[in-house]
Amino acid sequence: MNDSVLQNAMRAHQTGNLSEAARLYGEVLRGDPRHFQALFALGAVYYQAGRFEEAQRLIANAIAINPRVPEAFFTRGCAFQRLNRAPEALACFDQALALKPNLADAHTNRGMCLMALNRDEQALESLDLALALDPANVGTWNNRGCVLHKMGRYDDAIAAFGKALVSVPRSVEALVNRGSAYGALKRYGEAANDFQRVLVIDPEFAYARGNLILNRMQASDWRHFEADRNAISSGLAAGKRIIYPFINVALSRSPADQLQCARLWVAHQAPLSPAPLWRGEIYRHEKIRVAYISADFHAHATPALMAGVFEQHDRGRFELIALSFGPDDKSEMRTRVKAAFDRFIDVREKSDAETALLMRQMEIDIAVDLKGYTKDHRSGIFAHRPAPIQASYLGYPGTMGAPYFDYIIADAIVIPDDQRPYYTEKIVHLPDSYQCNDSRRAIAGHRFTRREVGLPDSGFVFCCFNNNYKITPEIFALWMRLLHGVPVSVLWLLEDNTEAMRNLKREAEAHGIAANRLVFA
Repeated sequence: MNDSVLQNAMRAHQTGNLSEAARLYGEVLRGDPRHFQALFALGAVYYQAGRFEEAQRLIANAIAINPRVPEAFFTRGCAFQRLNRAPEALACFDQALALKPNLADAHTNRGMCLMALNRDEQALESLDLALALDPANVGTWNNRGCVLHKMGRYDDAIAAFGKALVSVPRSVEALVNRGSAYGALKRYGEAANDFQRVLVIDPEFAYARGNLILNRMQASDWRHFEADRNAISSGLAAGKRIIYPFINVALSRSPADQLQCARLWVAHQAPLSPAPLWRGEIYRHEKIRVAYISADFHAHATPALMAGVFEQHDRGRFELIALSFGPDDKSEMRTRVKAAFDRFIDVREKSDAETALLMRQMEIDIAVDLKGYTKDHRSGIFAHRPAPIQASYLGYPGTMGAPYFDYIIADAIVIPDDQRPYYTEKIVHLPDSYQCNDSRRAIAGHRFTRREVGLPDSGFVFCCFNNNYKITPEIFALWMRLLHGVPVSVLWLLEDNTEAMRNLKREAEAHGIAANRLVFA
């Protein structure tokens, strides 16, 4: 009886009728609760149906009955991956490979677990083992490219994504990833081409339109600017994951859209953990424990502003802890910042969950995120609610849109009163400027002449050294009016990439301003 039901269950499973397969596997298990094949197969059905917690539990029961089937460990590991439980997934893939060392998919998924745990060199080794077993695997080439991109090896990443695209030219994942690597190399035209191809293949692919627009803005390519802006606003109103908060803050004129954008990102990428680590306990420390969390504790703009703040904390009242997940560049600034803290902890190889657990074990009273949604941020740490008070400061003065950030530190210029309703955080207004600055910053000893930096010998100099994506057509038009009003003047801008220089010169001429009145530094 059980054999015929099992055969029918397997046929239903193979044809994709998951509900019927689940019913029939359940029938087998009612007759024999320790039937390995039915337990494993029902777990696989639940995995395919997106019920990952139930899947891993059922497969665990199957493994307890027969611990010699590598595919069971592999599938349970895949379920843990989908639950963002990388350490448990890694253990499963290791067990699968102990039983079957040539299981290429297990090497691939093991590599992605190691990447999630910030063990990037080991991740690359695992992916290379997978490719040695299956050199044509598109997913593995794509994953290898992701690890290389994370390691800053952008040219190698582009080559890996290219290998994936040779086999599957319409792979949107490989196109998105290659576009991001092109962008990192400031090859913005090629990046935009890849994101444009993604939208042709899948117009609704998450964040693709926003990434296309970012690369256009980086190149000061404004041919589609108003249409792009309107498309983003409409997409956000429809609840689509169309643009990252960091990009939208430069594009949008609507604080309501920015709040919606942040909330959509949080809901899908870093929702509040259902099991928060801090649950209302009251700490009674002799000193208040303040942790600053950042990837930028080295020669970077953040410590150029913040180093003195770290040093000026009242050590009689506060214990200062740094949690660093960025590189150690061996710079003087790195040495100085480390010395400013009571404890400086490198968490590069810890996952978000592990870092949050460490913070809870340390009984951090106040956790300050210095990244926001800027490059290399890890706001997922805060989603686990490791501290009673969690605040955002400096790196990103927009709303995080997350229920686990209690405060944002700003000023009345950064967040005017009429924009308060569009922040989910309580707003702490510093009295003058929210932006600190280090009083020990060195001033160059050399007095530069205009000619040395490419400026004309006379005339007024307007300047803006922001990144190109922050320059919008409205701002540029205002600058052109200034140049019209002050005939013997120039505009001094950042020389970021040749495409932007060419486009900005063309825009100047369209406004009746000679291109040579734009000087690039």
